[in-house]
Amino acid sequence: MKVFLIALMAVALITGCATYDPYTGDKEASKAGIGAGVGAGIGAVIAYLDNRDEDSRKRNQRILAAAAGGAAVGGGVGYYMDAQEAKLRKQLRETGVRVEREGNHINLVMPGNITFATDSANIADDFFPVLNSVALILKEYNRTLVVVGGHTDSDGSEQYNKSLSQNRAAAVTVYLATQGVDTIRLETVGFGESQPIADNSTAEGKQANRRVELTLLPVEEDEA
Repeated sequence: MKVFLIALMAVALITGCATYDPYTGDKEASKAGIGAGVGAGIGAVIAYLDNRDEDSRKRNQRILAAAAGGAAVGGGVGYYMDAQEAKLRKQLRETGVRVEREGNHINLVMPGNITFATDSANIADDFFPVLNSVALILKEYNRTLVVVGGHTDSDGSEQYNKSLSQNRAAAVTVYLATQGVDTIRLETVGFGESQPIADNSTAEGKQANRRVELTLLPVEEDEA
């Protein structure tokens, strides 16, 4: 009997990770101070799920059962994620959201300066239209698990940053659910300051580290 597993095979965190300019949609080289961390969010999500998912098969069965009528996977998982990525890049141009691709995983990096006010877990009014666009595509391509991860810089206590990142990620998760994204597909985690993608000793680095990331992982059918 077929069972279902999420494709959690991680490729190298740096090599093979494609990043696209949010304003042009073109592939770009990693920026100094940030490039060393590109893909770190995906790696952290995979490690988080690997340690937590004891009942992933049943959940994935429910995801695929609920996915009837969504975009087809006729061309295979890679093609499915390619098509989803193309739509996301088109929708997210000029929004400030960065699209990363690593293997069959897609990461949407949402900088803190466009998502939340300082020390707040209330989504900025100007960011709702962006989340609306993302939700539309997530609903169409519904054979994915969506992990919403919150991240902070290192200012403040570790406990405070953990709580703030969790609350921000939860706010995004709840909003996506109100827009029709099935809650069975949504995982929420607050990483706090533990997964920086830039140097916290600079203002630019701190700004890069304050972010919410949506990591899209394909749910696949396993023949074993």
